[in-house]
Amino acid sequence: MSTFHSAITTVTHNIPSFLRRPAEALIGEQCYGVLVYDFDITHTECLKYALSKGLGFGIVLGGGIVKIPQILKIVSSSSARGLSLSAYILETASYAINLAYASRNKFPFSTYGENFFLTIQNVIITLLILFFSGPGSVGSGLGGINAKPLTSRGNGNAGKVITGLVVTVASGFALWSERLCPMSLLSLLQAVTLPLSLLSKAPQIMSNIRHHSTGNLSAFAVFNALLGCLARLFTTKQEVDDPLIFWGFAGAALLNAVLAFQMIMYWNNSAEEKELNLSTRRHSATEKGNVSPEKSGILEGGGGKRWARKLD
Repeated sequence: MSTFHSAITTVTHNIPSFLRRPAEALIGEQCYGVLVYDFDITHTECLKYALSKGLGFGIVLGGGIVKIPQILKIVSSSSARGLSLSAYILETASYAINLAYASRNKFPFSTYGENFFLTIQNVIITLLILFFSGPGSVGSGLGGINAKPLTSRGNGNAGKVITGLVVTVASGFALWSERLCPMSLLSLLQAVTLPLSLLSKAPQIMSNIRHHSTGNLSAFAVFNALLGCLARLFTTKQEVDDPLIFWGFAGAALLNAVLAFQMIMYWNNSAEEKELNLSTRRHSATEKGNVSPEKSGILEGGGGKRWARKLD
């Protein structure tokens, strides 16, 4: 064992500076000396700290892409169907407050960095919901779900998007302004994010229950949000130990678990709904003369392929 340890330390004692310095910056010189230079992986405190740092930066990197599939899903389908506007507004507000609170308290970036990316992505999703929302959003389609995609894009929707953008910029400026939002007020807002975070998931959960479907909700975003919250419980306890932030993540993890369960429970329903939306668009395109009956898969006058899907 001592021979093996000597062989390892021969390598770790000669790590070049361009590799050593980033590692020291990540886990600190003391823990670098213990875990890497001396290769003492039995040091519990440094091991937990290094794990927390690694998880933290992994979550930050994941936060940069976690909601990209949701954005692409909305854009590709030209529909925000199944997504709750109120849920995203509340969730975005919660993310923004958390970001401002952690940043102004000078917490390590690895403990909150993903909130920066999540806030931006949530703003984009909220604006897309506004853009693709419109009249006729409530219908009597299959299983009580509207079969018509939310694709209305009139001047009123553009006005909603502009208004939402202005409100977002103004709110962000206010949170970072010491004059408009002193630290005492920001601490109070941070405390409010606990119930706010819980309320932000409630409309989406209720919408899923009401429609027996998760609509265009992205499974990738939901499951990654759950894993991120669970990992954040560990990193927050290790590096910040702020009860306001810890219990915020605990509540978010619980409700993200509910959403993840709904994704599994309503998976087949959502697949059937997507197929129904596709057939509706085909019928609509055929009626307008944009697509031939043969290409749409609808039989007319005994020719072409027969639309054989049975709608239960």
